[in-house]
Amino acid sequence: MITAAQLRAARALLGIDQRRLAELSGLSVPTIQRMEASEGVIRGNVDSLMKLVGALDAAGIELIPEGALSSQGGRGIRLKAG
Repeated sequence: MITAAQLRAARALLGIDQRRLAELSGLSVPTIQRMEASEGVIRGNVDSLMKLVGALDAAGIELIPEGALSSQGGRGIRLKAG
């Protein structure tokens, strides 16, 4: 699961705009806008969510479940090293 706030933060960490995230994920800009405007956890069809998470992962973003720590000790999201 990913929240709208995590999505906005991940995009900020990558230094990309909504249009670029849409290109990377194969989703439309309005879909990205709706996801970012959501309250709390993003809801959507599984295919769209998988595309989004896959694009973030490929760009170097690690999504960390709420309450869990990353292998580096961070929380929420982090930019992968390398």
